[in-house]
Amino acid sequence: MSALCAPAPVGVYDSGLGGLSVLPAIRRLMPGQDLVYVADSGHLPYGEKPAQAVVERARRIAEYFMGQGARAVAVACNTATAAAIGELRRLHPHCAFVGIEPAVKPAARLTRSGVIGVLATSGTLLSGKFRELVAREAPAAEVLVRPCPGWVELVERGAGIDEAMPAVAAPVSDLLARGADVLVLGCTHFPFLLPAIRRCVGNDFPVLETSVPFAQELRRQLLARGAPAGGQAGVAGSLRILTSGAPADLAPRVAMLLGEAHAVGRLPERYC
Repeated sequence: MSALCAPAPVGVYDSGLGGLSVLPAIRRLMPGQDLVYVADSGHLPYGEKPAQAVVERARRIAEYFMGQGARAVAVACNTATAAAIGELRRLHPHCAFVGIEPAVKPAARLTRSGVIGVLATSGTLLSGKFRELVAREAPAAEVLVRPCPGWVELVERGAGIDEAMPAVAAPVSDLLARGADVLVLGCTHFPFLLPAIRRCVGNDFPVLETSVPFAQELRRQLLARGAPAGGQAGVAGSLRILTSGAPADLAPRVAMLLGEAHAVGRLPERYC
């Protein structure tokens, strides 16, 4: 297929490598779709930054995706979704912007104790969007929240389970002690810490993340706009990975997190 006939890509972005946790679900559901992933590692972490700073980064990255002809952008970052999704949709109404939010709704259905524990960044937990989500989807539940400083950095540097355990154990144990019988991972980095979380809660305790419904919503929005969701039938879609940080630093961690090697390029300087 010539470049002139190539299908428009779908953009995916996160503050860093956390959004890689949603890529397997997107690729399973839309195996022929070309994807461009941007890790905004030069501005990591988002969770402790002022909302306006996150919005400014969202605008800049969206401009890059628009220049690539993206027909949809998956904002695979809870903090960026909470701060910027409305602004992105206003600025680029022709493009489908799909945000991600913590799995409070399914948690409210699962809980027997009536207590839900949410692990996330401060940027997500302090947002009006998160408060609205809790009020709408879990009005009868007690929703306990724990910011998790340092968790994003653990994933970004490729920490092993033993290194991660001290930082992971305290907030998880606190939520369990306060009666939570289901945990919600409110950051796309956090599924990569699931082995450490499982060491605290066991294999049968419900720990929810939202990669599958996120991918399903992305596909639904593409179809609703009349776009073929999935790319060219029978042809595997490409995956291009870029960063506003140092590509050489990210490449080995991308390989570790995705289980396959990928070249990592530098985001053009004007978008960094």
